[in-house]
Amino acid sequence: MNKIMIVEDDTKIAELLHSHIEKYGYEATVTKDFNHVLDLFRNIMPDLVLLDVNLPSFDGYYWCRQIRSISTCPILFISARAGEMDQVMALENGADDYITKPFYYDVVMAKIRSHLRRSYGAYAPKMEERIVEQEGLILYPERMELKLGEQITTLTKKEAVLLETLLKRFPRVVSRETLLEKLWDDQSYVDDNTLNVNITRVRKKLQELGIHDAIETVRGAGYRFNVTY
Repeated sequence: MNKIMIVEDDTKIAELLHSHIEKYGYEATVTKDFNHVLDLFRNIMPDLVLLDVNLPSFDGYYWCRQIRSISTCPILFISARAGEMDQVMALENGADDYITKPFYYDVVMAKIRSHLRRSYGAYAPKMEERIVEQEGLILYPERMELKLGEQITTLTKKEAVLLETLLKRFPRVVSRETLLEKLWDDQSYVDDNTLNVNITRVRKKLQELGIHDAIETVRGAGYRFNVTY
C-alpha cells in the first residue's frame, strides 16, 4: 500500500484529501505539527507528498528543499497561489507538480496515481539496470544519477526522464510535445512554462559536471542534445 503524506494547514481540505486518498486504497497521513515536518517524513517515509505553500513557521518551499535533501519521492504542491512565479519556485525547489486551489479531487487522485506509476516499478517485471551513454556521459535512470569521468550528480525523476529522452534521440531534435508526453500523463493540466523550468534544471545539473550548452533550444521545433564536453 502506497503511503501519502499530506502537509496542509487547512483542516477541512486536509481531512477531505485524507478521506479521498484512503477511499482509493492508499494510506494517508495528515501533518499536525508544522514545525517538524521533516521528522514526520523520516518516521513514515511516504511514497508521495502533497505540500501546501502557505504554512505556519516555514513555507512549503522550505520543506520541499528539506525533503528533497533526503528523498527523491514525488512532491506535489497544492496551493491557492496561482501565479507563474509560484509554480516556477515550486519546481526550482524540487517539486514534481503544482496543483492550484480550488481543485477537483479526482484530478488530484489522477496526478497521484500518475506520479506513483512513474516513480515506482513494484508492479513491473524486474529488469536489468538501464544505462544510457553518450560520448562518456553516463545516465543511470533508475538510480537517478548522471556521471562523467569520476564526477557524479543526482537527478530528480523528471530530470532523469527528460535527459534520457534527449540522449536516446541524439543527435535528433525532440519536440516539446514529445517531452511533455514523457514527463506527464495528462498534458491538459501542465503549464507550458513547466517544461522550460525542467530544461533549466537539467542544464544546471550538467553544469555541475562541467558541461555547458549541451541542451540546445531549436526555435519552433524543440530541444536537441549536443556533445560539448
